[in-house]
Amino acid sequence: MSRLVALLGRRDAPTDGLEDYCTRLGRALLTRGHHFDRIRVPWRDVGWLRALWRLSLESAGWRGRWVLVQYTAMSWSRRGFPLGLVAVLAILRLRSCRIAVVFHDPAGFPGRRWIDRLRRTYQEWVMRRAYHWAERAVLNVPVDRATWLPLRRSKATCIPVGSNVPATPRRPERERTREQKARTVAVFSVTGGKSGHREVADIARAVSRAVEAVPCLRLVVMGRGSKEAEEALRRAVDGTNVELSVLGLLPAEDISRLLAEADVLLFVRGQFCTQRTSGIAGMACGLPVVGYAGPQTGPPLTEAGVTLVPQGNAEALADALTRVLSDGGLWQRLHEQTVDAYRRYFAWDAIAERFVETLQL
Repeated sequence: MSRLVALLGRRDAPTDGLEDYCTRLGRALLTRGHHFDRIRVPWRDVGWLRALWRLSLESAGWRGRWVLVQYTAMSWSRRGFPLGLVAVLAILRLRSCRIAVVFHDPAGFPGRRWIDRLRRTYQEWVMRRAYHWAERAVLNVPVDRATWLPLRRSKATCIPVGSNVPATPRRPERERTREQKARTVAVFSVTGGKSGHREVADIARAVSRAVEAVPCLRLVVMGRGSKEAEEALRRAVDGTNVELSVLGLLPAEDISRLLAEADVLLFVRGQFCTQRTSGIAGMACGLPVVGYAGPQTGPPLTEAGVTLVPQGNAEALADALTRVLSDGGLWQRLHEQTVDAYRRYFAWDAIAERFVETLQL
């Protein structure tokens, strides 16, 4: 049995997507005979010097082992300047580890202020340095969409993320009674701040348009940020015939069950691409997805049953949601495409197999 190391930075709260990712990937790799140790560099708790010293001691026995460094800018920095990652990689190189960097941030942070441009430039420099020092680089978006990569990209490969909730197939009785039941639109997670306000407006516009064609319509909002957005959501759909349920944070099994009972996942948290676990969660439960496309949207996501419109075009989003909910034949085709694409590309077994091939385990 080979032993791999997943190296993580600071812990996120209230949920940690990177830890969930490593847990699910580790389970899938274990079925293939590869043990996956999760090691955290606790720089936020003990400071960088002590954290690096601990890593130096712990990595003494890692010579020749694959170490999968999980990268987001904020997991290795307080304000988006991830200098500490360079020091981490230097220690791993001194220990003769085989380094694979898993880039969960496919680009530097956006923004037009001078501090945003400085932060983005710094992040992209760190990512290029990490790519240069790594033996393999794993991106969760198509490689050609990562503009910061050097022209020679032979070390890079795209492996999509999987679902952060259990895959749950739709029950046969749900299919038989779909025509008689109210349609349900699911939204999994809402962003905070200004982005969240835009998302609430887009959600409300889409379901308000759809309810004109589908009289019995339920909107179920769950996951991170949903409770914080509840008041704004209720104001936004007030006066419509949309039945709203806001459920907040739930166990993964409950989210999976609720998604499997829905008809469509509405994804408005920016562009839908192969790094968005909350969108992939809907696919894991057989749902067609209606959302926004963007620069990082591409294969294999576009092989699934997704209906995507240009980012920010709320009118087109509303039209797309209405079509999917009201056209039974279209819904069925999208559902079948989603089930097939999830099995081939986004199931954790398929993702683990891609890692085995990429690392030549």
